[in-house]
Amino acid sequence: MSAIQASLDLGLEPGRAARLSPVGSGVPTGEAPRLLRVGEPRGVVYTRPWVADLILDFAGYRPDEDLASRYVVEPSAGEGAFLVPMVRRLLASIAAHGRSLTDARGSIHAYELDAGSAARALTVIVRELRDLGVTEPEAVCLAEGWVSVDDYLLASPRDRRADLVVGNPPYIRYDDMHAGVLQAYRRLYPTMVGRCDIYVGFIEAGLRQLKEGGVLAFICADRWMRSAYGAELRRLISAAYGVEAVIEMHDAPAFVDEVAAYPAVIVVRRAPQGTVVVASAGPGSGCTPADGIGLAEAVTGLAEGRVGAVRGFSAATVAHWFRGTGPWPALNPQQLTLLQRLESRCAPLEDANTGTKIGIGVATGADKVFITTDTHLVEPDRLVPLAMTADTRHGTLQWSGHYLVDPWARAGGLVDLSAYPQLRDYLTHHRKELQGRNVAQRMPRDWYRTIDRVHHRLAAEPKLYFPDMKVTINPVLDSGQTYPHHNLYYLTSKVWDLEVLGGLLLSRVAQLFIEAYCVKMRGGTLRFQAQYLRRIRVPDPDDLSAALCERLRQAFRSRDCDAATATAIEAYQIEDH
Repeated sequence: MSAIQASLDLGLEPGRAARLSPVGSGVPTGEAPRLLRVGEPRGVVYTRPWVADLILDFAGYRPDEDLASRYVVEPSAGEGAFLVPMVRRLLASIAAHGRSLTDARGSIHAYELDAGSAARALTVIVRELRDLGVTEPEAVCLAEGWVSVDDYLLASPRDRRADLVVGNPPYIRYDDMHAGVLQAYRRLYPTMVGRCDIYVGFIEAGLRQLKEGGVLAFICADRWMRSAYGAELRRLISAAYGVEAVIEMHDAPAFVDEVAAYPAVIVVRRAPQGTVVVASAGPGSGCTPADGIGLAEAVTGLAEGRVGAVRGFSAATVAHWFRGTGPWPALNPQQLTLLQRLESRCAPLEDANTGTKIGIGVATGADKVFITTDTHLVEPDRLVPLAMTADTRHGTLQWSGHYLVDPWARAGGLVDLSAYPQLRDYLTHHRKELQGRNVAQRMPRDWYRTIDRVHHRLAAEPKLYFPDMKVTINPVLDSGQTYPHHNLYYLTSKVWDLEVLGGLLLSRVAQLFIEAYCVKMRGGTLRFQAQYLRRIRVPDPDDLSAALCERLRQAFRSRDCDAATATAIEAYQIEDH
């Protein structure tokens, strides 16, 4: 369970731990101001045992190691999903290495903010210890030394360095966190920027607690790997840590209850970056391999080519990982390997060498005023044919007759309304509405402007349009008839034949880049925004033969994605697809 959650029940001071009364009571010995308000979400998502075992194996917390000499931290213990296998492994290790139970008293620290959950975890651990042959007094003493009721995010800076930080951090969105609590966390954890989820803070806190060579192994939502709010966390990891494994679990039975999050396992070490195991777990995952080796060992063997198959998993190794604030791709292992090869040898779609640019259409701030189908509303030269998203629906531009009421002069700046009496009367009639917009309040003299300036030459320029939200990529050619609305992204080029380029972009090879980097919406809808379109790599147009170009052109004209993909594979020189 999670870190801000339970101060509702405990009323803990920031960073102050509460000791539990006798097993099962869940009553803290002290009272202090509350961090959470009644009704605030607790972010509870419980992990299945096979996932906990997989994570502990990947992190190296195995009975053949001297675990009593290590310090392992569980930041959000819940009711013991990770604690139970940790205790089993610890006691097996004690027996294997000839140690005593006394040696293990400081080996585990499980934080839990909710007193009730912590008490239940304590009870489960005592029962587990008793089943393993530990006496009741020893079991209670050990369990109470391992489990504390506290806020990990506030307390961990004062905790000692850890060999391992492992678990399932809570899921609490930015909008659901109390402002005062969020502010306190952000002072401690600078990666918690923008509209982040609380698990970003847990990852940073866990990383900072690691000693040299220590490992963080979490299962959590993977949105931070591609979203803007995860940029600073990605920067932190690439600056001082090495990613060892990323296991996508979107379709795996990872949790006790079905959740809407897209989870992944990450294994990160405080050490230089090396090779990375990249894996994907599907619906059939979770079974122990028949030959008796551990699941983590089997997945690693699959990635390295030493194991032929692991039920429910695909895996590969990549030689390097992604640096800086850039997003981490979301692809299956084979696709990721292909993506890295293409990125290493192909140029970006937006490229000064080909004069290719990507942009977005005009935002008005008042579409009901600035968009019309009435050709007599204002002076004819104040109407610009406007392409809407719906006009691209069928793969060719089918203009719906919408116009932009254009307040911009071709020479730059806004037109003098006195020179356009129809435009003046129309905009003046809507003046109150237009003046209420933020852009008009910032620039009151320009109250009748659209948010974006209109660049009139763009209307007559050939371009490809991309509607923002689609399941598959949908480049549509405008030969120079319209200006794009804000929900359309556009591409222009000085070198590319746009039908040839359109054929490449219609292919599943091009879509691979979008799927890798964009944050998917429900139902598998993708965002074809400029930031993701710029991630697409393309071959040098001069390297494409006339025959290839013609095949791409014909595939684009006929909207044949299969033909476009087959030809793109040749154009990109993909040998093993």
